[in-house]
Amino acid sequence: MMGDFGWWGIGFGPVFMLLFWGVLIVGIVVMVRWLAAGSSPGQAREKTAGDIVRERYARGEIDQQEYEQKMQDLDRRG
Repeated sequence: MMGDFGWWGIGFGPVFMLLFWGVLIVGIVVMVRWLAAGSSPGQAREKTAGDIVRERYARGEIDQQEYEQKMQDLDRRG
């Protein structure tokens, strides 16, 4: 007769309880880290001043001379 302890003489209740709590704790840790990151892991970083100047040049808002002058100014500052 198997009784309450299954085939191998150990109870599976405590094993499943540990698995349940382990999965629950890992899930909570993952959720907290995801929320602390602010959004999905693939979120874009903040744009730097150089990124903005490059984008403006690519869109044609500034010409090459103005682009080069702004990039030189940024290089001198940082």
